[in-house]
Amino acid sequence: MNKKGLLSRSKVLLLKKLYRAPDRSDIETLVLSLKPWKTENELIRLGGEKDGGYLLPDDLKNIAACFSPGVGTRSSFEKDCAALGMKVFMADGSVEKPVITDDSFHFVKKFIGKNTRGEFLRMEDWIGLTEVNLNKDLILQMDIEGHEYDVILDTPQEILAKCRMIIIEFHMLTSMEYPYYFQRIKKIFDKLLKDHVCVHIHPNNCCGSKRIHGIEIPGVAEFTFYRKERFNRKTKVDKLPHPLDHDNLDNSESLVLNEVWYK
Repeated sequence: MNKKGLLSRSKVLLLKKLYRAPDRSDIETLVLSLKPWKTENELIRLGGEKDGGYLLPDDLKNIAACFSPGVGTRSSFEKDCAALGMKVFMADGSVEKPVITDDSFHFVKKFIGKNTRGEFLRMEDWIGLTEVNLNKDLILQMDIEGHEYDVILDTPQEILAKCRMIIIEFHMLTSMEYPYYFQRIKKIFDKLLKDHVCVHIHPNNCCGSKRIHGIEIPGVAEFTFYRKERFNRKTKVDKLPHPLDHDNLDNSESLVLNEVWYK
C-alpha cells in the first residue's frame, strides 16, 4: 500500500487478474498451449496396458535414471525403465516397498512435496541424496494425487530441464474454472513448457470430465512432455486416443478428448 493506504495500480491490476473468473478464451488458450505434437520419435508404451502404463517417445538410450514419486501398487513402468538400463528411484510414504523387486530399484518411504520435513521430501533434496550424475538425462514420472502442483512449482527449472521426458498425471483439472486454480494450473504448465513440448495426453477414465465454457475438461489426465532440443521437427497430432492408449479402469466409461485439445 502507498502512504494513503491505497493499493498501487499495478497491485490492483494483479488482483483483478487473479480473481477474475477465466472465460472461454482463457481456457481455450491454455488448452491450445498443451496441444500434443508428433516428433520424429514415435511413441511407445512402457508399463502395463491399464493404469500405470504411459506413452513416451522412443528416445530412451543413455538415460541415467528414472525418478518416480508415487509408487502405489503398480511398478510395471519402473520395471521397464530398469530393463532399459536406468537406475530407478521411487518414493511413496503410503507403501512399505514396491510390489516388484529389482536390483535397479532404490526406494524411500517418503512423500514428495514442497518441504523436506517429517514424512515429506522435496524433489530437489531427493535427487541430491541419490548422487545421480546430473550431466546425464533423467526421466520424471509422477503420480502423487494432487501434490504435483506444489512439487513442480517448487522444483528448480534447471532440474526439470535435465529431464528428457516428464510424465505427470494431473489431478483436479476441472478446478481451472475457478480464478485462483486457473492461474495456478496455468503457471505450472507454463513452467513445464519452457523447456519441453507436450507430445501426448491421455485422460484417465477414473473421474469423468466437465464442460467449462463449452470445452470438455477431464478431471484427471496423463501428460507426456519431451525436451525441445531432442527433436528436429514436429507435426500436428490429428487423432486421439493413440492406438497404444488403454482405459485406466475397466469398470468406468471410456473418456476421449474432443478435437479442441489436438486440432
